[in-house]
Amino acid sequence: MLVPFFEENPRIAVAYSGGVDSSYLLYAAKTAGCDVHAYYAKSQFQPEFELNDAKKLTGSIGVPMTVGTLDALGCEDIANNPPDRCYHCKSAILAKLWEMALADGFTVLCDGTNADDMEGDRAGMRALRELGVASPLRDAGLSKEDIRRMSEQAGLFTHDKPSYACLATRIPSGTAITEELLEKIERAEDALFKIGFSDFRVRYLPPGSAKIQMQEAQLDDAAVRRAEILAALRPWFRDVLLDLSPR
Repeated sequence: MLVPFFEENPRIAVAYSGGVDSSYLLYAAKTAGCDVHAYYAKSQFQPEFELNDAKKLTGSIGVPMTVGTLDALGCEDIANNPPDRCYHCKSAILAKLWEMALADGFTVLCDGTNADDMEGDRAGMRALRELGVASPLRDAGLSKEDIRRMSEQAGLFTHDKPSYACLATRIPSGTAITEELLEKIERAEDALFKIGFSDFRVRYLPPGSAKIQMQEAQLDDAAVRRAEILAALRPWFRDVLLDLSPR
């Protein structure tokens, strides 16, 4: 399904996040014989494990990766966290990736948007259109389920990786985003990972509380381990709440 795109575009840059979709796109392009290069924009919104996963995957399949630094909080339209923050952030990331790709002579930039991402006029989709970024997985009609299945068949460790939204999504619209607040959220989530939880979110509740959202299968365990969770998150948040509606 992707072969016609790769035949028409034998040299492509990929906006790489380290997630399931863009990882499979890199693998598919490499397997098809494309000259493919991954570009990763590191801002204050990506936790360190995402960059580590990105490096691990590109290294395992032999695709070069360039990492660029983006000061997301240097843009008021992002740091002030208005309702359309995601659009401004996505636009800034894609502009940075285009800058790096063009410097290396690439004229086609692709991302990992899949067919399940087609609904509505989301901020990210608007930015993709405005900046001329191709989405071959979506155009080929590949869903998230398809991509996970094919990733597993290809032996990619990302095949069962939980979907991850950037740290800024943990902060309610209208609440200013700061380095300090992002660091608290990242450390709190890392602490929960270390005691065995996965596929969850630690959301900030002003003026200083945290709400944990997780999959239904983990809720009973979280209730039993209440004291352990409180001890893990109390260094950064005054109160810790557990959302009983599964994520």
